[in-house]
Amino acid sequence: MKTRDPVVLAIATLLFLVIVLMEWMFPLNVVSAFGFVLPILLVATVRSRRLMIFTLALCILVTFIGLFQPGKKRERFTTVVFNRTIVVCVLAGVAYIGVTWEERKAREEAAKSALATQTEHLLRANTQLVDIKDKLARSERLAAVGQLVASVAHEVGTPLHSIAWHVEALAEEPGVTAEMHKRIAIIDEQLNRVVRIIQDLLSSTRQRKPEPTWYPAERLIEPVVALIEPAFHAKGVALQREVARPVLVWADAEKIHQVLVNLLTNALAATGAGGQVTVAVATRPASAEEIESASCTGRFDLDTMVTLAICDSGCGMPQDDVERAFQPFFTTKAVGKGTGLGLFLSREAVVAHGGQLTLESDVGAGTTVTVVLPGLPSDSVAV
Repeated sequence: MKTRDPVVLAIATLLFLVIVLMEWMFPLNVVSAFGFVLPILLVATVRSRRLMIFTLALCILVTFIGLFQPGKKRERFTTVVFNRTIVVCVLAGVAYIGVTWEERKAREEAAKSALATQTEHLLRANTQLVDIKDKLARSERLAAVGQLVASVAHEVGTPLHSIAWHVEALAEEPGVTAEMHKRIAIIDEQLNRVVRIIQDLLSSTRQRKPEPTWYPAERLIEPVVALIEPAFHAKGVALQREVARPVLVWADAEKIHQVLVNLLTNALAATGAGGQVTVAVATRPASAEEIESASCTGRFDLDTMVTLAICDSGCGMPQDDVERAFQPFFTTKAVGKGTGLGLFLSREAVVAHGGQLTLESDVGAGTTVTVVLPGLPSDSVAV
């Protein structure tokens, strides 16, 4: 029953009693019997055939009971019967029309509701279809890029080996200073890293799975800063490090190195001369979801997460771009300046460690990209 049905039935009952009282008080007035139309119409809105039949039967009974009242003896009996029969016919007609009308309205409402439900399902299915189509298109593009990268990697391998040989020869020159040895060591290290990446690309269509260990966060950041610091000096952007306390990070140094280089490169591109980029290392308690996702560490007592935050004072990004930042091939850089795969691949690498990668940005207020990884105090594991 609807919420309003008891109220409607109460009003119909009250009207019925009033008309019964009028019939009793004025037995010669057949007009009052037509008043039964009102409770019949009210009962019709409840949309119950049984209730309508019961109500109609009561109204007919009361209408004909009036024939046996003493006042009726002053009229001709046949006339009274005829008038009351007309009333009964009118009441029956109103009851039939009321019930059929309300039932038709109920069927229309049910049909509209079903149509609305089907429309909602179709819209949801259409949205899912569009999403699947977009994912399929991105997968096809990624596959094409993978084939292209594999081809380029094969061709680039030989000149890289040649560069590595020349770097080794340069390091053996007698006039090389200590500072030059430091730079040559960085070049040699990065050349070896590029060679390993190329080998990964050539050996598999997928990225190499990370092989994380408990690694000091500071040792994770130092080679990245040493590699990219000259580019910051050349552009006039300050690069600062903030490490709260010694902490161990569950990380594949090679993979996270690539992630940090990519994030710092993006921060440098977004920050103008005189700006500042900060690499901040901090810890915070791990949530239940993070502990579950970080089960790959094998530590069931894990209760700490390490955050590596890269904050820049650059131009920032509008909210629409922030929401699309991790989509493959999406980039805000000029044509030829970026592939749109950096953040996508970085997040994939971090998630594979049982962590997460988030981005916050406001136009004119800079951007903060945070890498969250499982962590432990430095005295918890022997490194």
